Amino acid sequence: MPKQKITKEMVVEAAFSLAKAGGMEQVLVKSIAQRLGCSVQPIYSYCKNMEELRGEVTAQAVRFVREYTAARLNPDDPFCSTGKAYLQLAQEEPYLFRIFAFHQREGISSLQDLYCTEASPAIPELIARQLQITVSNARQLHLHMLLYTMGLGTVLASARPGIPPEEMFLQQQSAYHAFLAQLLNQKGDALNGEKNPGDL
Repeated sequence: MPKQKITKEMVVEAAFSLAKAGGMEQVLVKSIAQRLGCSVQPIYSYCKNMEELRGEVTAQAVRFVREYTAARLNPDDPFCSTGKAYLQLAQEEPYLFRIFAFHQREGISSLQDLYCTEASPAIPELIARQLQITVSNARQLHLHMLLYTMGLGTVLASARPGIPPEEMFLQQQSAYHAFLAQLLNQKGDALNGEKNPGDL
């Protein structure tokens, strides 16, 4: 029986499976070769170094997260359904969530840069229409919840034996209502001609 031809795609897929099951620290040449049932030579022939291979795994993890959240998006409530999907992912795939949360993001020098990288430009308009707030306020609310949800997800993905996801969903909802109330209060203060602390 002829030997199976090892391709780069097979190497990356094996490395991704290892990362998914046990984290990026499990992505080792020996482990990949063992999973594929081959020598280490094909792995080295496709990858200049482990950093390059881990970069491929990270890119696949990011794609996985995007597809996972998109598949769970509720068109009637895209904002909250996406936030909940991130927490579900953190519970179901903690190692992939950690790779996604902590991967290097180039060209980020402000929260605005981060927001533009992570968020779809269409979401603030959807939030604004749904909540009847300005697009600027919707963008601010979305950024608050993006940061807060990533923090909750990191806790959920790192805690052992585990925090009930329902507890995290309630925490996420509490933060959402608090951030929204703050924005609406600021709007009320502006209409009343009162100064916000940030205006001093």
